[in-house]
Amino acid sequence: MVGSALLRRYIGRRLEALRRRAGLTQEQAALKLQKGRATIARMEDGEQAVRFRDIDVKAMMEIYGATPEETEHLLALTAETRNGRRKSWWHDRTETELPVFFGLYVSLEDSAETIRQYEAELIPGLLQTREYAEEIHRVAPGDADQDERRRQVDVRMERQSLLSRPRAPHLSVILNEAVLRRVVGGPKLMIAQYEHLLELTRRGNIKVRVLPFSAGLHAAMAANTPFALLMFPVDPMGGEPLEPPLAYVDTLTGAHYLNKPAEFSAYQLVWEDLDRLSLSESESKTMITATLEALREI
Repeated sequence: MVGSALLRRYIGRRLEALRRRAGLTQEQAALKLQKGRATIARMEDGEQAVRFRDIDVKAMMEIYGATPEETEHLLALTAETRNGRRKSWWHDRTETELPVFFGLYVSLEDSAETIRQYEAELIPGLLQTREYAEEIHRVAPGDADQDERRRQVDVRMERQSLLSRPRAPHLSVILNEAVLRRVVGGPKLMIAQYEHLLELTRRGNIKVRVLPFSAGLHAAMAANTPFALLMFPVDPMGGEPLEPPLAYVDTLTGAHYLNKPAEFSAYQLVWEDLDRLSLSESESKTMITATLEALREI
C-alpha cells in the first residue's frame, strides 16, 4: 500500500537519474522533448498535479537511452498514478488544519513500512485519545479559534487510521518516563489515555517502550528534541527503497526532513542508544499499568 505522493516522488527520482545518466540538463531535455523546463522540473519533483502520460514517458525514455526493461518499469509505475488510486484524506484539508510543512510528513508517513518515534514530553499524536489531543491543542500557541482547533484535532484522529488499515506500518515508540509522569488535563483524562495506550500495545504492529529515569544520560539529550524515523518499502522491480530513509524533526513553526545518509545515520545511532537503555515491552507495560493504578487511587 503505497501512497500516490510517495510513488510520484520515486518516479521523479528515477526520471532525474536517467536524465543525468544521459548527460542532459533539464533545459536540454526540455528542448528535445519540446516541453518547458518547468514541466521537466515538475515531473522530477513528482508534483501531484503532473499527469505522467504514456506518450511523454516513452519519449523521455527514448531520449534518455533507457533500456526496454527500464521503460517498461517506468510505464508500469506511472500507470499506477492514474489507475483510480484513492484520494488521500489530507488533500482537502486547509493549511490551518494541516500546515504545509507537516502535510509532507503525513503523506510520507502514510506510505512508510516502519515508523520509529521517540517522545520526551507527550504521548505521540498517533497514540493520543481525542481528549488528550484537545488539551494539547487548547494550550498550543497561535490565534486559532475554537472551531479551528477542533478541526486540527479531527485531523489528528483521522491520521491515526493508518495504524488499523490493511498492511499497516509497524510503529515502534520509545517514551521518556517524563511522558508518563506528566498529568495532562487531570487524572480522569490520563486514566483513559493510559488505558488506550495499553489497548494499542495489544496490536501486533504497535510496540511501546519506556526510557526510565534510571537510565541516566542518553544520546537523545544531544539531539535535544523528539524525532521520528521512517523506513519505506522496496520497489520489487527496482530493488531500492521507494524513498530514502528519513529522520523527521518537528519544530514550532516548521520541520526538518533529514534524508542524507549522514543525517539519517546520526539519528539512527541515537535510536540504537535509546533502544539499548529502554525497558522491555513487558517491563514498560508494567510501568504504564502501575502509573494508571496510582491515578485511580487519587
